[in-house]
Amino acid sequence: MPALKFVRSVWESFQASSGLEPRLLGGLRVTHAVPGRVKFELDVHKEHTNRLNILHGGTIASMVDLGGSLAVASRGLFSTGVSTDLNVTYISSGGKIGDLIKADVSCDKFGKTMAFTSIRFMNAKDELFARGSHTKYIAQAWKDPKNITEELSPKEEKKKD
Repeated sequence: MPALKFVRSVWESFQASSGLEPRLLGGLRVTHAVPGRVKFELDVHKEHTNRLNILHGGTIASMVDLGGSLAVASRGLFSTGVSTDLNVTYISSGGKIGDLIKADVSCDKFGKTMAFTSIRFMNAKDELFARGSHTKYIAQAWKDPKNITEELSPKEEKKKD
């Protein structure tokens, strides 16, 4: 199964099982995934904004959380662990209702117990407006029978003698 199909299946599981994500981020679209990297986009609606009618910081923080989970999924874990640390740096306003925002997230380190991810958010003008990081404890996630870590692991090339 290619990474994009698998990551989308994990996102569908979040939408079916979680309380927050389907309500706040239900319109989020995963547009690209390869092992260790995911891209997604979201059209900004009223529920994503603050009282100034611009993208709410909590919406961005929720996307850092979800993005980190999807980056872990891109490495083949269906259960994506639990958060141990989440950081957001707000650089400028992310946009207003009607704008399209894009995110690019990478799984920077992927081990047996921890995964470290980072994310960048671009506004409608393709300018960086926020960045974040998300650390996940994944030791228990390795036990999920729906994992496809072998399939999405980088393959080592055999050395020619």
